[in-house]
Amino acid sequence: MALALAGGGTLGGIYEIGAIAALSETLEGIDFNALDIYVGVSAGGFVAAGLANGITPGQMVSKFIENRGEDGLIALKPESLLRPAFAEYGRRAGSVPGLLAGALRHYLRDPLHGNLFDSFQRLGRAIPAGIFDSAGIDDYLRGLFSRRGRSNDFRDLRARLFLVATELDSGASVAFGEAGHDDVPISTAVRASAALPGLFPPVEIGGRHYVDGALRKTLHASIALRHGARLVLCVNPLVPYDAALARLRGERLRPSLSEGGLPMVLSQTFRAIIHSRMQVGMAKYGSEYRNADVMLFEPGRDDAVLFFTNVFSTASRKRLAEHAWRRTRIDLFRRRHELGPILARHGIRIRLDVLRDATRALCAPPAGGRGRAVPLARDLGRVLDALDRWIAGHGARRDEARRVAR
Repeated sequence: MALALAGGGTLGGIYEIGAIAALSETLEGIDFNALDIYVGVSAGGFVAAGLANGITPGQMVSKFIENRGEDGLIALKPESLLRPAFAEYGRRAGSVPGLLAGALRHYLRDPLHGNLFDSFQRLGRAIPAGIFDSAGIDDYLRGLFSRRGRSNDFRDLRARLFLVATELDSGASVAFGEAGHDDVPISTAVRASAALPGLFPPVEIGGRHYVDGALRKTLHASIALRHGARLVLCVNPLVPYDAALARLRGERLRPSLSEGGLPMVLSQTFRAIIHSRMQVGMAKYGSEYRNADVMLFEPGRDDAVLFFTNVFSTASRKRLAEHAWRRTRIDLFRRRHELGPILARHGIRIRLDVLRDATRALCAPPAGGRGRAVPLARDLGRVLDALDRWIAGHGARRDEARRVAR
């Protein structure tokens, strides 16, 4: 069995933790810390490396979402990983005098026929390759994986872990953890896989430079399939937002995404590109790996919570993780007749009793009170019961229509 996790930045990682927590408690017969293969890209690599190192979904919620640092795990604050890349700024700034002198020399060789713009174009090399320093990712994970029972070495893990990055100078995908690329520390591989161009500088490993692994593919689930996985569960946290669909399903009217400026426009653009590419890849798996089953879990395109959440607030992170947990449970319940027989072939059963349990919640309630956890769980239970009745009624009406037609 294998797990393939796509990227999506801090938001994507939080969503994946919530979704995996939901799958972990509702799928009997699968241990998400004892899978055969883990594949991670960008933020998905962060989560996959933690699972492969024995950090349970529940512990991830506690440490990465709720910022509780007990049980020997260090609490994580996403904003601590986004420090300005001062070293990169300094290195680039230091190159300006030499670049300027070179540009002037180039232009003065033939000022009558030379092109001023071409001569000074080389000053573009002084622009930093990234805004933030991703070294904090490496430092955090190195400390986390140095604890007893964990390892920062691919070769010491019981399971196969593959973290995908893109080699900048060739554009080729590289799976750290593969033979020949398994001597790199896991923490460094995660950092390279998550080095989104423009946001983080490329990461140098062995004299080569690497950037985000999602540049070539979104999920890279084919790595698990090539290594013999017969069941691959995939989680993709990023889908393009459909405002029209959201309004049809009761979401309040929002301004056009263009009103959100460049960040909103880029977010929607990237989501559309990577999701379209992923759909093409998923369609190929069915024909190329006929003896394997690949299941995809992702949010709906009407999911405004996922699109508009500010992940740098602890309360928002909890809300997003809870949202991912609830939506994944509802998705699993809705697709139970489709997924149940497939999972059964691999010895896995969907626990409907857990899905219908109205007392469950993902995050712990606030100290001194039960908070909104139980009401939210009751809401989920009512939604599942209503969905079950609708499906049953729809099936009965369809059968009756068929009998009348005959």
